Amino acid sequence: MSRALLAGKTIVALHRAVFLARANADSRVLLTTFSETLANALRTKLRRLISNEPRLGERLEVHAMDAIGERLYEQHFGHPKIASPEVRRRFVTDAATAVPDLKFSLSFLLTEWEELVDAWQLQTWESYRDIKRLGRKTRLQESQRATLWAVLDAVRGRLHAEGFVTHAEIFTRLAGQLESRKHPPFEFIVVDEAQDLSVSQLKFLAALGGKRPNSLFFAGDLGQRIFQQPFSWKSLGVDIRGRARTLHINYRTSHQIRMQTDRLLGPEVADVDGNIEERRGTVSVFNGPAPAVRTFKSQQEENDAVAAWLADRSREGVMPHEFGVFVRSDAELDRARAAVAKAGLPSKMLDEHVETTSGHISIGTMHLAKGLEFRAVVVMACDDEIIPLQSRIETVADDTDLEEVYNTERHLLYVACTQQVVAEVTGQ
Repeated sequence: MSRALLAGKTIVALHRAVFLARANADSRVLLTTFSETLANALRTKLRRLISNEPRLGERLEVHAMDAIGERLYEQHFGHPKIASPEVRRRFVTDAATAVPDLKFSLSFLLTEWEELVDAWQLQTWESYRDIKRLGRKTRLQESQRATLWAVLDAVRGRLHAEGFVTHAEIFTRLAGQLESRKHPPFEFIVVDEAQDLSVSQLKFLAALGGKRPNSLFFAGDLGQRIFQQPFSWKSLGVDIRGRARTLHINYRTSHQIRMQTDRLLGPEVADVDGNIEERRGTVSVFNGPAPAVRTFKSQQEENDAVAAWLADRSREGVMPHEFGVFVRSDAELDRARAAVAKAGLPSKMLDEHVETTSGHISIGTMHLAKGLEFRAVVVMACDDEIIPLQSRIETVADDTDLEEVYNTERHLLYVACTQQVVAEVTGQ
């Protein structure tokens, strides 16, 4: 199991949810976050927080965003047949094959579908032609967009013809349904890890809040945005300008690790609407060993060093389930497995459910590090062309796209390197 310590913003979200339930005796409160693992951690903390007031729990629900979306969708529209990533990729591939001499890569087509057409639920050529390409800054002529729309609209049509829905469609349909309801399922909504909300999820939350005063509360960290491209919250009716506060006491990350990792982000981080998170002046409440950043001449040399480091920490008393070993993508997982095997320690691969296992080292990609905490972590295989990921670089068409790739890759490395008390970062 990972350490049961939650970040300051998460503690604020928990207390806000409990405060709302106490202050509004007839109201229902939803506390939500982006993954089931984090939702489980919130439930555990919540039970402790209201142990003397158990009846508050009858009006205070904790769910992952996708879980509450699927539950409400089933209530109103029937059980959703959700298109998996594999299905979406297959449909995009088939649609692209049907267009002769297509000049765009499969990777570009997939991200164009996920980040524009599906994310914004674009239904017509005109809506695709005219949409602002925030986060997708590649300059396209209208004729190129027309060619792309032929592919992307075919994907959209096939999904509907075969009865599939995406999570973006689930939340978009729910938003439309909620806007016509006088009595929402929840009067107040508190969102943790809000920086990773999608376009459709924010539309859903805005509709759920119904423009009632203080019905929505968001806790997040722009420096940890790794799942979503930037977009304007204000354009969707959620304007937090002038209403945000930055927490400057860090309860989770040691001073030594924070000082090292903050160099990845710079002194401030801003969103599309001009909200700025000032990172100067942050103080960690505890000290720890300085993180080790090491380079090696070969993968074998790295493998030997990581294995030795894991074995040394194990002899010092770190239990297997208190270790995390992370790499950039699935392609590097074998390197992580080999290092852990050489150390002679049991391991388990993390999957989309992101559950750690007692007595086993957790191995996974950097995206799966989100929300977990360990006593000791290795972030390995940080080689050139792996961070930033070469496949992402190959989709870049201009300097603005390239800068966005660099920013999100920095955020990803930051997340992976701040889930622990002791850290080692390696690469060739």
